[in-house]
Amino acid sequence: MRRRAVALLIALLGAWLASGVVLAGPASAHAELESTNPEDGARLSSAPGQVTLHFSEGVSLGAGYARVLDARQQRVDTGAPKVAGDVLTIPLRDNLPEGGYLVTYRVISADSHPVAGAFSFAVGNGPLITAGAGDVSESTDPGVAAVLPVTRWLGYAGLALAVGIPVLLMVCWPAGWSSVRLRRLSEGGAIAAALGALGAFAVQGPYAAGAGLGSVFDTALLDTTASTSYGVVLMIRTLLALYLVAALAPAWRRGRPPTSWMLPASGVAALGLVVTTAAVGHPVAGPWPGLELPIAVVHVAAMTVWLGGLAGLVLGVLRPGIAAGELAVAMPRFSRMAFGSVVALVVTGIVQSVREVGTPAALVSTTYGWLLVSKLLVVAVILAAAGISRVWVQQHLGVHHRPAGRRRVTAHAFAAGSAAEGVDDVVEERKRAVAGDAVGALPRLRRSVVVELLLAVVVLGVTSVLVGTPPAESAVVQPVDSTLPLKGTSGTSGSVQVSIEPASTGPNVLHLYLFDDAGQLAQPAGITVTISEPSQQLGPIDVKLQPAGPGHYTADAMDIPAAGTWTLQVSVRKDEFTAYTASTTFPVR
Repeated sequence: MRRRAVALLIALLGAWLASGVVLAGPASAHAELESTNPEDGARLSSAPGQVTLHFSEGVSLGAGYARVLDARQQRVDTGAPKVAGDVLTIPLRDNLPEGGYLVTYRVISADSHPVAGAFSFAVGNGPLITAGAGDVSESTDPGVAAVLPVTRWLGYAGLALAVGIPVLLMVCWPAGWSSVRLRRLSEGGAIAAALGALGAFAVQGPYAAGAGLGSVFDTALLDTTASTSYGVVLMIRTLLALYLVAALAPAWRRGRPPTSWMLPASGVAALGLVVTTAAVGHPVAGPWPGLELPIAVVHVAAMTVWLGGLAGLVLGVLRPGIAAGELAVAMPRFSRMAFGSVVALVVTGIVQSVREVGTPAALVSTTYGWLLVSKLLVVAVILAAAGISRVWVQQHLGVHHRPAGRRRVTAHAFAAGSAAEGVDDVVEERKRAVAGDAVGALPRLRRSVVVELLLAVVVLGVTSVLVGTPPAESAVVQPVDSTLPLKGTSGTSGSVQVSIEPASTGPNVLHLYLFDDAGQLAQPAGITVTISEPSQQLGPIDVKLQPAGPGHYTADAMDIPAAGTWTLQVSVRKDEFTAYTASTTFPVR
């Protein structure tokens, strides 16, 4: 049965790899700016009443900002910006004069990570303003970037100890409730989980606002974080960690498993800790959080049971002087529990990897992919060490027993009752002898479990960085294919279809198709295309077009010199007096 489970896991992974090679396609982005009104580089005959930004997923303002500045760096927006799902609206003052205007923003995506950028538009004959002229905080302060993974690691490690050790004692080793060392470890883990949540809460404000560690105690930022769903989850996690300590305290004092009233109380706290750990970051940012969140909960729960159990084994069960009977009870039970946890980890991990990575090509072309590969390699070594441990348990403690249907029993009609009792005594003596031999061979098992535990600490560190990295789907190269309306002073007339491939640095292939209002290909009197990257003050760069048919133009070597968020602007002259424009932004990796 277990061989079939392993074969199924390998088949699932192989199917994903094969489908990625055969059916690989463009991946969707996470919390990226899709369109704006006015468009980047647009020139308007009159001032708009508001600016709207459409993102690829829901965002919030949080401790971020959304501003509109004039050429003198003075704000011209009025009132508070409003967010409705994936749309951000910035109201403007009435009767803005001619001139250039710069829109800067820093919003928080659904996975709690900031998204920042800028674009400009002009009213009348005013000059366009480059994004470099504004205060655009696109990067994260180095101190904040260093502290964030530490708070996550503290939370993960604390969760494993606070919940995993009590689960080990409940399921595998009831005698361990009298261990002072394990009590301190479990309660210390709960405190670490609470401190990790509080640290993440304190740093989230500066992270969202693009500020430094000096703003950690800024009351305005703390209030803003407390009003977000992310902040609420962190506060609940802190309270649950402290509540778990209180709920298990009577059991630790008595040295016996929790009683009937303590068990549900501590179980609710433990489950709440697992859920609040899983309910942040990437799992809640996808299109189906109702499906993705339970998968993340199972993944976190399996990690907690396995790694917390390993810590309990090293510092409790596998200590020198352990009684042979206790070893014979604990190790076979943990072996079975660990196997189930590993299967759950692998299955849910594959599902999450497919969602976050998209295609196997992204594993070696993105930062997220390389981090995931590193994590998988370390996990593979852990599984090898776990396999050694499991073989030891099978050889020394006999986890596998022959199925009952295959046992042969010889009945003697005239055997005395004392003979049956003698057989039982022999069996028990045999079990004690086997357990005694296992105690003598304990150092080998302890070494392999210690290796598992140390590598697990490394995995938690990689995971702490991984969850703060944009998913590979949002970082992989994506060809551009969109249809844009052509806008002029008299309104909208016709459209242009834009195709850019591969949308990466270096040479790219551009295709343009012009359509009239009836959807038929139209031949203009003139057409020009420019590309620019406002935040890096690159461009506008003229693109040389070649006619490829009626209403069809190409550029076989459109060079994009650097990665970033680029703007492509198309200017179409339909006759001597009528001109229209269209523009779009696209990410370049």
